[in-house]
Parts: sequence; structure tokens; C-alpha cells
Amino acid sequence: MKTTTLASRLLDVIEHDILPLTTKGVATGNKVFGAAILRKSDLSLVIAETNNELENPLWHGEVHTLKRFYEMGEKLNTKDLIFLSTHEPCTMCMSAITWAGFDNFYSFFSHEDSRDAFAIPHDLKILKEVFGLEPGGYRRNNAFWNSYFIADLVDSEAEPARAQLKAQTDRIKAIYNSLSDTYQSSKTDNDIPLN
Repeated sequence: MKTTTLASRLLDVIEHDILPLTTKGVATGNKVFGAAILRKSDLSLVIAETNNELENPLWHGEVHTLKRFYEMGEKLNTKDLIFLSTHEPCTMCMSAITWAGFDNFYSFFSHEDSRDAFAIPHDLKILKEVFGLEPGGYRRNNAFWNSYFIADLVDSEAEPARAQLKAQTDRIKAIYNSLSDTYQSSKTDNDIPLN
């Protein structure tokens, strides 16, 4: 029987809950960013969503997930929840996560990955131009929340789980690379302001 750790559960949610939604979203012209909310108590999924910037340029994966979370009507205390982001949140999304009262978020890809691997540099440009911050210049641990990279959780796992999680990580990255190629080849046809 497989023991579920936080790292394995977060990777499973990305692979099986967020990625299918993102695949559909990218096929219509949206970006590759997605998010999910899980309960801390049992790691059960509350909601998963993906980027929906074609409907509204503010519906980044994280903000769209928060919008849908509040539309559910279920009043859950965000201090009892985990916020999962496929890509390190931009400043707007970090602010939304903060205003919603989450005390954490976990990211799979970094801002640098968004810029370098996905050719979407806007997060780092906004950090630099608006806030005067270099990559990673914001406080990942602060009075509002603590943020974590899933890769660090995977690295802290014991073998053989670590090797299995690294294989899953590679599989997820390959899918995102393919989705990024699809997005990049079609982005001139959409009307997202910062594509």
C-alpha cells in the first residue's frame, strides 16, 4: 500500500486533477497555469481549476481557482486549507492568496521556469518594474504565509519514494512542456493582454 505524503498528494493533484483542465484550457488558447485547494486534515481535494484569461485577463490559474472556490458557497476556513499552484504565483495571485487568508502556498514551477521554460516572463518583469525586486526578491516566509516548492518536498522523501516522485515530476514536466509548445504556437491568435 502506497503511503500518501504531502509531496505525493500534491503531485497527484497536479497530474490527475489540474493537468486535464489545463489541457482543455490550452486547447482553447489559455495559458498553462493552474491551481487547487486541498484540506490540510486529510489532503482531500476541494477544487482544482486552470487559467481562464480568455474570459477575463484577471483569471490567472490561482485567481480563477479562488473565484470558483468562493462560488461553491461552502464556507471553509482558509487556515485549514492548502493552496497549490502549478507555477509560482505572480504578484496579483500572491496578493489574492493573501487576501483570501491562506497561510501557505505550494508551487511546482518557479517564476524563472515560467520565464525560461515557458517563455512567459511577465511575473519577473512585473516584480522588477513595479516593485523593484529581483527574482526571488519577495519574502517566501512572512507574516501572512509560508511558501514552498514541491521539489524541496520531493527531495526530503526517503528512497524508494523519492525516486518514484522524481519520475512523476519528470512526467508532469514533459506534459507541461508539450502544453507550452501548444500555447506558444497559438498565442498570437488570442487576445490576452500579456501573452
